Amino acid sequence: MQQTVTVKGAKGNLIGGQWRPAAGGGVLPVIDPSDGQPFTAIAEGSHQDIDEAVAAARQAFDAVWSRISAVERGRILTRLSRLILEHHEELSTLECHDTGKPIQQAKNDITACARYFEFYGGATDKVHGETIPFTEGYLALSIREPYGVTGHIIPWNYPSQVFGRTIGGSLAAGNCCVLKPAEDACLAPIRLAELASEAGLPAGVLNIVTGLGTEAGAALASHPGISHLSFTGSPEVGTLVTQMAASNHVPVTLELGGKSPQVVFADADLDQALPMIVNAIIQNAGQTCSAGSRVLIERSIYDNTMSRLAEVFSRLNTGPGMRGLDCGPLINRKQFERVTRMVDRAVADGITVVAKGEVVSDAPSGGYYFPPILVADVPVEHTVAQQEAFGPVLAAFAFETEEDAIRLANNSRYGLVAAVWTRDGGRQLRMARRIAAGQVFINNYGAGGGVELPFGGMKHSGFGREKALEGLRSFTQIKTIAIRHG
Repeated sequence: MQQTVTVKGAKGNLIGGQWRPAAGGGVLPVIDPSDGQPFTAIAEGSHQDIDEAVAAARQAFDAVWSRISAVERGRILTRLSRLILEHHEELSTLECHDTGKPIQQAKNDITACARYFEFYGGATDKVHGETIPFTEGYLALSIREPYGVTGHIIPWNYPSQVFGRTIGGSLAAGNCCVLKPAEDACLAPIRLAELASEAGLPAGVLNIVTGLGTEAGAALASHPGISHLSFTGSPEVGTLVTQMAASNHVPVTLELGGKSPQVVFADADLDQALPMIVNAIIQNAGQTCSAGSRVLIERSIYDNTMSRLAEVFSRLNTGPGMRGLDCGPLINRKQFERVTRMVDRAVADGITVVAKGEVVSDAPSGGYYFPPILVADVPVEHTVAQQEAFGPVLAAFAFETEEDAIRLANNSRYGLVAAVWTRDGGRQLRMARRIAAGQVFINNYGAGGGVELPFGGMKHSGFGREKALEGLRSFTQIKTIAIRHG
């Protein structure tokens, strides 16, 4: 039987340390993807709420946050990390019901969120400048300063993780933040903001406005009061967000889509590779920018590898998130219909369905369940080969040579993540250097999340980097000081 989650009524927006209803008084239902039913509501914020949130952030920056030492900022973030772990079960349950992902994946996400604040809490006093060799009679140096007020538009697929990596980095750098979470998944970020206040984060340093992307999101992206914008989402929306920010000459960090390849050579350890290849596409029901949605297999082992993959796929089960199965539901009906249309078109075009998982028989009829599917005989320019499904759809291709593998791997407008499976050390390095992707994993995929590893894309997967110290630096700007001393 599906468990329920208790939520304390509809939450408002967090502005200047106070929770308040949306300026227009509207609310939006929160739907559990596992049964398609609403179970609470969020505020439907507008441009007015965004205006007030940006003003509160600026006031907090000028009066409080910019005057707190880096060491004290770090202590606050570290306390928040501990509080997140203390509320791990509560936050995991919220994440599971809000997004539909299996409960164990939700637990992993909350652990990762805590790790972000632990990492950035320890890094606040390690953002150093440089001295610069210059002409006689001068001392030249550079220092890193916060932007002031940063805007953050985060997605529905990993709300807690992205909250940690983007809000954590910005706060650690000394900025104040205005966050607009995706309307489909706001509950964990709201609760995290409450815990941030408990940890001692001053009022106005973190502000949250929930609502529609077309209203609250657009108002934040185009707001003249922010000095930096971080966006995670689709390439199409990323283009619009960048155009809005550009009207105010605001720099943007974009983490967008992916069509990430897993390249499997004949000398690969398949016992090690296959579980990771499968997990990389069923993780969060394939609703992951870095999902390994293409598997490229050397011709000599293609049939055997496909047979083994098909066996695994046929045993995968999809059902309610709290059941802890291989896959949960997709986030909403729109996404379910989108993935269904893509697969139906592929089948109509003659693409072979090699294997398919199952939806458990007792899954609620209103849930957005789409079982994992393995397809082959895919033309390289077909939609399934080129477009991000954002569902548990793995497309398989055969290649003949290393050059062929590189060509196939790079035959995409995206360049977020890639993996190479081979024991050949020289080939590992050649492939890693020539594949156009922001992260390339050798004989693994994802490295367990890797808070310490810079993350971001090439080509249409975006620009800028998040996570690690590189992500912290991205929330700072360099000031040069030249002192003439005679």
